[in-house]
Amino acid sequence: MPNDSRPAVLELIGNTPLVRVSRFDTGPCTLFLKLESQNPGGSIKDRIGLAMIDAAERDGRLKPGGTIVEATAGNTGLGLALVGRAKGYRVVLVVPDKMSTEKVLHLKAMGAEVHITRSDVGKGHPDYYQDVAARLAAEIPDAFFADQFNNPANPLAHECSTAPEIWAQTQHDVDAIVVGVGSAGTLTGLTRFFSRVQPDLEMVLADPVGSVMAEYSRSGTLGTPGSWAVEGIGEDFIPSICDLSSVRHAYSISDEESFDHARQLLRAEGILGGSSTGTLLAAALRYCREQTEPKRVVSFVCDTGTRYLSKVYNDQWMNDQGLLPSKRYGDLRDLIARRFEDGRVISVSPDDTLLTAFQRMRLADVSQLPVLAGGKRLVGVIDESDILLGVHEDASLFRKTVNSVMTDKLQTLPPDATRAELEVVIDRGLVAIIADASGFHGLITRVDMLNHLRRTLA
Repeated sequence: MPNDSRPAVLELIGNTPLVRVSRFDTGPCTLFLKLESQNPGGSIKDRIGLAMIDAAERDGRLKPGGTIVEATAGNTGLGLALVGRAKGYRVVLVVPDKMSTEKVLHLKAMGAEVHITRSDVGKGHPDYYQDVAARLAAEIPDAFFADQFNNPANPLAHECSTAPEIWAQTQHDVDAIVVGVGSAGTLTGLTRFFSRVQPDLEMVLADPVGSVMAEYSRSGTLGTPGSWAVEGIGEDFIPSICDLSSVRHAYSISDEESFDHARQLLRAEGILGGSSTGTLLAAALRYCREQTEPKRVVSFVCDTGTRYLSKVYNDQWMNDQGLLPSKRYGDLRDLIARRFEDGRVISVSPDDTLLTAFQRMRLADVSQLPVLAGGKRLVGVIDESDILLGVHEDASLFRKTVNSVMTDKLQTLPPDATRAELEVVIDRGLVAIIADASGFHGLITRVDMLNHLRRTLA
């Protein structure tokens, strides 16, 4: 095969399906979702990855053997890695540290070089991901800085592909499109196309609480940015390519509502979308239910939910972040990450092997486990140190049983113990065992304490 042949995978970008939502209350409206998750790289950003690289090749900014550099919340990086690596370029990406593990692993699997930087700083800070990317692009010879936030090929990709596809798939009959803003390429590209073919079409902005975009579109006021867990949309500044002229409604959607709607979409429609898809769906449903006459509304499944299995679809992570509703007791049980009464405790029995205990620790990402007799009665606790002491002389000792090394002289705290009493236990480097006459409730670790304090701060 000649080296200058176009990789076949690039022909799969675009022409994604449009499906009707059938199991949600959409008021008098009909809601369609465009499945951008069906692009070969799994997101809508494949479109701009291809467009920006093609444009840079045409005008000479990207030469054979060159390096593509970008700041990304993940999906643009995956689009650039898909296209760039297929065409033989080096790809260097700078990502904020709130990005999902699945995205980082996917980027590395595709051969991209990943630099992780802070997500708690704003534009202008030396550790802000866009500033770091610009600095790397200036330092690396023959580097092309994709710069999606300022690159005209970004909105052009949506003006020339996404928008006309929607227009054709709706048989030229669409009243509103619900979209989020990250780099603003999608919004701007759609605005340009539909201003020509359907000037009355309403753009509806779906924005995470904490982002400045929704308030700016409503009032022209640039508020103080906050923080949000949703990935890929929401900004703390107004991108230079952003065109808000067609936005008629703007909704601020909380992380809780976004993550819940992503999970609802999977349960109701069998569609596995990411966190930003939940934001868009929540805003789209609000808009549809507010209407008094039938309208045809389009939104997006921006990317695949397989990138968020450790977050959106992980009950433990959701619980740690305070994003799942849970019963509050007003005592130490509220600090337990895995409560026994909720069925979340990962445990071992006294007769399990040390290998079983070790494997369960790794699977649950914990360093200690309660030992329950009959799955109910607490008889001990085992941690990594116990296992190490039990097997360090001979790996075959992993076959020993848990009761041979576990700690069985247990000091427990009742749920109504004070925070000061809990801190005494934690400060001694121990895990706090919460139990009373009614039985075992769960363990509190240092990480649980930190999660609780962080949620209180938020």
